[in-house]
Amino acid sequence: MKGGTRKRGSTWSYYFDMGTVAGKRRKKEKGGFLTKKEAEAALAAALNEYNTAGMVFTPSDITVSDYLDLWFEQYAKMSCKYNTQLEYIQIIEHHLKPRFGTYKLRTLTAAPIQEYANDLKKQGFARSTLKSIILTLSSALNYAVEPLNYIQYNPVGRIKLPKYEQGEGRQEMHHCIAESDMNRILKRFPESSPFYVPMMIGYYTGVRISECFGLTWDHVDFEKQVIIIDRQIVKRNFGDVRGSLNKGRQKMDKSEWYFQTPKTASSNRVIRYGAKLQKVLKRAYQSKQGMRMQLGSHFTEYYLKPEKDEKGNTIFRLFGAPRDIPVNLDPADLICVRPDGTMISSDSFKFVCRVVRHELHIEFNYHSLRHTHATMLIQAGAPIKDVQTRLGHADIRTTINKYVHDTDAMQDETVEIFDRIASVS
Repeated sequence: MKGGTRKRGSTWSYYFDMGTVAGKRRKKEKGGFLTKKEAEAALAAALNEYNTAGMVFTPSDITVSDYLDLWFEQYAKMSCKYNTQLEYIQIIEHHLKPRFGTYKLRTLTAAPIQEYANDLKKQGFARSTLKSIILTLSSALNYAVEPLNYIQYNPVGRIKLPKYEQGEGRQEMHHCIAESDMNRILKRFPESSPFYVPMMIGYYTGVRISECFGLTWDHVDFEKQVIIIDRQIVKRNFGDVRGSLNKGRQKMDKSEWYFQTPKTASSNRVIRYGAKLQKVLKRAYQSKQGMRMQLGSHFTEYYLKPEKDEKGNTIFRLFGAPRDIPVNLDPADLICVRPDGTMISSDSFKFVCRVVRHELHIEFNYHSLRHTHATMLIQAGAPIKDVQTRLGHADIRTTINKYVHDTDAMQDETVEIFDRIASVS
């Protein structure tokens, strides 16, 4: 693009051709510079800004570290759930920046990425962790190709992820809980425990932990025996998502619980439940009503305070207050609470997991309940499509691959089915 400087009176100005706009040639000119040198410097800056559409750098100069920051601000913050943002930041700060941060974006090729993927496997990283790291880099670089047009192609597309042998590189398995073990767990955490109800909900419905601890009584229909899932609970920091990661204990102290939309659109669902869970829920509801009356001002009620997230969407912060204090906010009548009404959360549930593992010697976390629910249904012959809908999976392959065991009982049943239909003797 052509441009130049010229003297007009006692000052200098610069100009350059902006091309044809609406059929007419357009020029940009700016004056008032005391010297020719000042005008030339301003011309160079103006041309750079015009050619890069307002960017403060040229794509050829940006480092991978700076680009990852840009991608996170422009894409991840605006497009991803809060927990996904945290996962991205962990991967960026602990994996991608230390390995690739000093590279110029335009010089990053498939070779160092392939080497890094191989190194991750050699270091013993689980297959899923390795894949998450590489896919995060790939997602960021895809954005650099389109729509930013900083690079011509994504080098991640040219690498091969290292192969794992059967059983190699697995993360902690979500165990299917035997009925005898479930009875032992419930004996340790009986109905008098505040953790009893969330465990029964997980066992009988297969909901995610964030969905369970976000349940309120207005989302339970006792007449139809259904639970409505249209939100989840998540811990968020008051400050910026990036700045919250390196504050250690301080981050936890400044965090609050929020209601937000579910994990995916398919997570919005209505789950039917049976007579056994109906009895549990009704007793829990009556117990809360009784404690509310008994404790009076010592009972904690929760309310929903609307706020805006980083994308400008409305989310609701859980706000607790003594029962006798008037609060002009919509109530949140939580199901998972202690006798005094104070909420229990997914953080609180970690205590249960530790006790079950170390005292009862049973491999357990809340997701084990979801895994057990799905496996028992499939093993009993429930249609996989119904199980998919019940769990809120967008893809039926997730239901099959992630939650369904090929158990001995299922293999035996397959043999029995073939024997019944086979006619050769």
